Amino acid sequence: QVQLVESGGGSVQSGGSLRLSCAVYGVSSSLYCMGWFRQAPGKEREAVATRDSDGRTNYEASVKGRFTIYEDGAKTALYLEMISLQREDTAMYYCKTVCLDSGGHYSAYWGQGTQVTVSS
Repeated sequence: QVQLVESGGGSVQSGGSLRLSCAVYGVSSSLYCMGWFRQAPGKEREAVATRDSDGRTNYEASVKGRFTIYEDGAKTALYLEMISLQREDTAMYYCKTVCLDSGGHYSAYWGQGTQVTVSS
């Protein structure tokens, strides 16, 4: 059973930095895509940064140049390096993976989330 465990969230002042980590357990099929999403109070969950199996990355416009997504090379850990944090980055951050099995079926898995709070 696939399990994702996030860590690294916390409270920082505007301009500060954090690194989020996501430990990935139990993947037996191919990882199609991994990514970080966030959800602020009263808002819908949005994709922040994603990385596909070929290493191609995509970033939400407001985080480009400030956030960097990378993994450990063995697809057992995913990271999100965040610098120049702004109040607007305050949200619950979630790790997500999408797995492709030998039958061509995709399955998505989510972590429990880690809170990031940025104060001015």
